[in-house]
Amino acid sequence: MIDDLTRERILDAAKIEEVVSDYVSLRKRGVNYLGLCPFHSDRNPSFSVSPSKNLCKCFSCGEGGSPVHFIMKIEQLSYGDALRHLARKYGIEIQERELSDEEKKLKSDRESMFILNEFANEFFKNSLHNTIEGQTVALSYFRHRGIRPETMQKFQLGYAPEERSALSDEALRKGFKTEYLVGTGLSLQYEDSKGLHDRFRGRVIFPIQTVSGKVVGFGGRIMAKKDKVAKYVNSPESIIYSKSRELYGLFLAKKEIARKDKCFLVEGYTDVISMHQSGIENVVSSSGTALTLQQINQIHRFTSNITVLYDGDAAGIKAALRGINLLLEQGLHVKVVLLPDGEDPDSFARNHTAAEFEEYIEKHETDFIRFKTQLFLEDMMRDPIRRAQLITDIIGSIALIPDDITRRVYVQETCQTLSMDEQLLAREVQKMRLRGTSYSSVPTAPPSVTTPTPDTTPVNLPQSATGETGDRMVEVETPTSQPRQLSYPTIYEEELLRLIVTYGERKLATHHPAGSETETPHSTVALAYYVKADLSADGVDIGSDIFKQMLNEAAEQSASGDFTATKYFSNHPDMHVSHIAHELLTDHYTLSNIYRRSESNDPKEGQNTDKRGKDKYSDEELQMRVERELLTVKNAFVQTQLHKLKQELVQAERSGEIELQLEIMNELRDMNELKSELARRLGDRTVLP
Repeated sequence: MIDDLTRERILDAAKIEEVVSDYVSLRKRGVNYLGLCPFHSDRNPSFSVSPSKNLCKCFSCGEGGSPVHFIMKIEQLSYGDALRHLARKYGIEIQERELSDEEKKLKSDRESMFILNEFANEFFKNSLHNTIEGQTVALSYFRHRGIRPETMQKFQLGYAPEERSALSDEALRKGFKTEYLVGTGLSLQYEDSKGLHDRFRGRVIFPIQTVSGKVVGFGGRIMAKKDKVAKYVNSPESIIYSKSRELYGLFLAKKEIARKDKCFLVEGYTDVISMHQSGIENVVSSSGTALTLQQINQIHRFTSNITVLYDGDAAGIKAALRGINLLLEQGLHVKVVLLPDGEDPDSFARNHTAAEFEEYIEKHETDFIRFKTQLFLEDMMRDPIRRAQLITDIIGSIALIPDDITRRVYVQETCQTLSMDEQLLAREVQKMRLRGTSYSSVPTAPPSVTTPTPDTTPVNLPQSATGETGDRMVEVETPTSQPRQLSYPTIYEEELLRLIVTYGERKLATHHPAGSETETPHSTVALAYYVKADLSADGVDIGSDIFKQMLNEAAEQSASGDFTATKYFSNHPDMHVSHIAHELLTDHYTLSNIYRRSESNDPKEGQNTDKRGKDKYSDEELQMRVERELLTVKNAFVQTQLHKLKQELVQAERSGEIELQLEIMNELRDMNELKSELARRLGDRTVLP
């Protein structure tokens, strides 16, 4: 845990131009620097570095951020590790908070389990290569599967002997404790027998690594055919291993995923290994379990593009479709490749070169919604009722997509494929979104397209990496470096949020008590608090989650005297928050030096002054801007409420509830009066109908 004071020292010391110049050749252009973007193949310099804002931004691919977020992306590090990287660069000693006894025990247990897993990993590898049993049973199996020695070494493949307690006995001799052997799941302890039993007996071993390369668990495939014995066995859940979080092969694939901006998703261990061996390295496996939100966020750290590889089994494909909905909901661009009958990624990779495999993928890669629609067409033709059910299923998938334009494109294409009315389909999609459609609520197709319940419940990742008690601390183990998919601020909220991020700590005058009888009229409060109090007083509930989160945090943090909104949000541990902050703080268009000089009548000023600094507005001007943007947001809120009330009125008319109709009509009248008042106060602003 990095204490808050040390974190602030690191953020204060890190200069964006110094950090970026370690990776990119920069040249001065006006007040900023320009260079080739390190995150995509950039022929013309499009990577801009702004020392005044301490931010970088590629105007081609969109990557960038603060110094800490640049390091997270370029070095593929977590938030805490990126802070440590910068601390080393600037010679800042990391001050760790002293852990409690309970925390020390947990940390000690975790470290002991990691050490034990490393020992077990070496034991399994030695058993594979240096024992007669391993060579005759396991090594011959890997060779039969076409896995070369260098690939075995790359994936650290091993073998667990058939002997009942070979690993357990050796670990105990080396001084490892029984509690850790049982805790990691390497050993089993039965009440009716003495001693320990190895979990992975007579199995080839596939080590499971975290994104940073630590061995957290193992997968084992049985060699001898035995009745009532599972073909594959995995390590159980522990304090270091959660199957809902890990993806097999991600540690070895992450750099190639980021470089190619695409991730292939397959089912099994050998699928990943064979594709790596054929030259396709941007591939991971969910190890035969249903995808979870945590796994998707792991992938989303490196790319937004994912291609799922299926074998030719249509029934199996239909059963797996439901898991794809979660990918769509998180904003990933999902494509599907259907391999020839009788082939899986393992066999196809072994029988084809990387060039042939990639050529096949390029020819057969299909957008998921299109693939799903085509897959269901045959069922739709046979039964009208079935057709309606399957169309509802497809609409449910489209409704999950967060981007409005992408949804509209899918609606248009699906309507053409199914020969349906576009407006009807669009309305149904909108209804599902208004009802709060999510992965768990998407309608599922009836039994002939069964979608079994995932054996792992999707779990939300932490939204930030800060503690809630005592001094704010930075958790260095589980941050995410890819923006999480929350609703982006609406066009009506965007400018107000820009003011909050840029000027959140500036003082505004309150012309009336803001909810407190003791507050003195004409006192001053921070802009962020002013905005929150004003919206709360009028009962305005903003639509987007991210606006609420950022407004609430800014209002809360503004109570402290050292709060600076730009610095706080630019370096926020939550990458979704920091990403939006960077977008709001970035000038997508800048004045030329000639224009700046003509403004100032000073030929040098255009080169040395950034006119869009913190003093862009006087207190009076800033107050007027905030008031105006508040009116815009309130007007948008009123429009939304009017739309809802009109829908409710239609429903009430259909059901014949006269009293409810009168009540809704009164609310509509009041809301329309408020709309007129807001329109009057907005003046020359266009008020949408």
